[in-house]
Amino acid sequence: MRQALELARHGVGRTAPNPAVGSVVVVEGKVVGRGFHPQAGQPHAEIFALRDAGELSKGADIYVTLEPCSHQGKTGPCCEAIIDAQIARVFVGVEDPNPLVSGRGLERLRSAGIEVTVGVCEQECRHLLAPFVKHITTGKPLVILKAGLTLDGFLATSSGDSQWITNEQSRQHVHRVRDRVDAIMVGIGTVLQDNPRLTTRLSHGGRDPIRVVVDSQLRIPLDATILHLDSLAKTFIATTELASDKKIDQLREIPTVEVLVLPTKNNQVDLDALLVRLGEQNIQSVLVEGGAILNRSLFAEKLIDRVMIYLAPKLIGGNDAKGLFSGKGVTKLSEALELKEVRTQSFGNDMLFEGEVVPCLPV
Repeated sequence: MRQALELARHGVGRTAPNPAVGSVVVVEGKVVGRGFHPQAGQPHAEIFALRDAGELSKGADIYVTLEPCSHQGKTGPCCEAIIDAQIARVFVGVEDPNPLVSGRGLERLRSAGIEVTVGVCEQECRHLLAPFVKHITTGKPLVILKAGLTLDGFLATSSGDSQWITNEQSRQHVHRVRDRVDAIMVGIGTVLQDNPRLTTRLSHGGRDPIRVVVDSQLRIPLDATILHLDSLAKTFIATTELASDKKIDQLREIPTVEVLVLPTKNNQVDLDALLVRLGEQNIQSVLVEGGAILNRSLFAEKLIDRVMIYLAPKLIGGNDAKGLFSGKGVTKLSEALELKEVRTQSFGNDMLFEGEVVPCLPV
């Protein structure tokens, strides 16, 4: 199953509205067929794995990270392909979270006399499928809060200087993360302070996520770098009716820019409404890269699903540097955001702490 998980990762960030799924066909402990779902409209992982295995599929085992589909979509039902290939046993990571189809594929396989086991490497499969699960069950994308912090908890000095808190290895990892998410989100303060590109820069090129700028009063300069990139991905400007109609029209004249006019909440963009709108665009995952005001708003509205903190062995000192969140924060520890399934990874002297927000996503 771990080989199937590794294959599935090749599709992460590229399969929406479908999930990223991997599959392997095994005969007497040897993998004879491999496959993953590359993008919507293409065959599913099981089909590629069965094709790869060919006649060796007869009497073999198949491992798949998500329950095989039993319905006719753009491609045929994977269950029927598995039955036709005369697979003997099916090992599944997790059931399909879609309440309309959950369990039906398993029932179809069992009714055909195939032995089915569910829950193999379940936690790893759930983690990989979290963006799809969030989207299919709520209509909204998985929100991942990412930041680079010093050991004393700051993301910038009092003057706003933040380049660079983390090391080159950490920053390269961030680009690999960008390559695998559907969208990246910042507040207007970050655009005004840093004039970022928010692109993916990897040695093999990579894929740019959709860029989302939360700008309630449309303060973004018309010559901002993020508006004029040579990128296949669009830039969404999320604003409100407080914005100037003239400025909205000027931005909409830029071919790669889309302006989203959203309801207000406390005179700011209603972030929950924004997530719903992004979900309607089949965006399954959003990487939030700040700043402190946007982070605080997402925190206050309990919209954060996953946290990624890169800790650098540096100290800024004082109490006027810029922290991860603006404002006062919670007054009781019982109200603190808590993480579970915490994972750590080292990048030189930097350390990444990653975890899922409690309560966990519905699955």
